Amino acid sequence: MSNDLPAEYDLPESIVVTSDGHVRIVTLNRPDQLNAIVPALHDGLTHLWRQLAEDNDARAVVLTGAGRAFSAGGDLDTLQIQIDDADARRASMRQAGELVHEIISCPLPIVAAVNGPAVGLGATIATCCDMVYLAESAFLSDPHIAIGLVAGDGAVASWPLAAGLLRAKEYILTGDRISAEEAYRVGLANRVFPAEELLSAALATAKRLADLPPFAVQQTKLALNQHLAAAVGITLPFALAAQSESFTTPDVAAALAALKAKTDRRDT
Repeated sequence: MSNDLPAEYDLPESIVVTSDGHVRIVTLNRPDQLNAIVPALHDGLTHLWRQLAEDNDARAVVLTGAGRAFSAGGDLDTLQIQIDDADARRASMRQAGELVHEIISCPLPIVAAVNGPAVGLGATIATCCDMVYLAESAFLSDPHIAIGLVAGDGAVASWPLAAGLLRAKEYILTGDRISAEEAYRVGLANRVFPAEELLSAALATAKRLADLPPFAVQQTKLALNQHLAAAVGITLPFALAAQSESFTTPDVAAALAALKAKTDRRDT
């Protein structure tokens, strides 16, 4: 692997792009915070995919997380800002929609190497990729409702397509953790690997895709993603508007205060 990229990327320090031939390895790089999504990372992820597409030497992507998590989802302080600031909340909802659109519109095939927990937006990002490889210890979870939020991320679009509507309803309404084994069984993951084999397996698949005729790979991927784009177009405008409104409810304020108190006790 090399940090010498043939194209320049304008990204925050929380996103690291390295090269392995025609494959770009993208690493979410806030390991001490479990790669929780803060505004800089959210913005960087929104603009990442177009930069990858404009990298003329790139033909496939592996997406993973640094440390023991893929991504813990929304950062608590960032969620508090969205409760307190209506303008920040509207901007975040708009960008959330853009992020999902940019991932599924990126012509390069993307293999998610989910090395640990993928929660909330983290689970959405993983399951909007083209192939999802999970470490045996990883899990998926969308716990929006547990803190009083409408599940407005792309999981409301992608999970019913992958796992079926009834299973998606169960997972999203309850927020239950989905183990790697269960995710594979129901169609939310392609394969499961021991943790030490995960990245090499994802890289092997990405290299295989990179060796195929690029126009055919990219246009076929985009054709397949028309299913997902249609689902996103139907569900996301409603879901994001409802999520924005849910930030104003007392349930969210109370749940977030309880979470922050629990975190403070753990840190003392």
